[in-house]
Amino acid sequence: MKRTTIDSKLSVAGQPSPAEIAALADEGVSLLINNRPDGEEPGQPGSAAERAAAEAAGLHYLDLPVTGPTITRAAVERFHAAVEAAPGPVVAHCRSGTRSLTLWAIGEVLAGRLARNEVAAYGARHGFDLSGAERWLDANAG
Repeated sequence: MKRTTIDSKLSVAGQPSPAEIAALADEGVSLLINNRPDGEEPGQPGSAAERAAAEAAGLHYLDLPVTGPTITRAAVERFHAAVEAAPGPVVAHCRSGTRSLTLWAIGEVLAGRLARNEVAAYGARHGFDLSGAERWLDANAG
């Protein structure tokens, strides 16, 4: 799994294997967030297998599947609340990490901690294209 550290609390990642999920606890991760819908891609473990691997490793688990077109304000708020309430580091994943960072960046803008005109640079600084977050904000944050 390719993983990118966003700050001391949040990392975003591509799809982890069950073995990689088990290893997260050894790194001090407290919460795994899955932002992938089940069946998005052949060979994907799916939320039930991820939950089992996470719970077996002692991690909290949140299944919050979204796609670019289905991101809602409620999903953004739930993602943000889960990260902020986690007692330790959080790994959020989707296929590449982009959707997970999109949820975070939108939430940061809505919370007033990131300006709308800083979203593209914020994404680029971490190696992600957040144009989807910009489109969402243009359509929904007015």
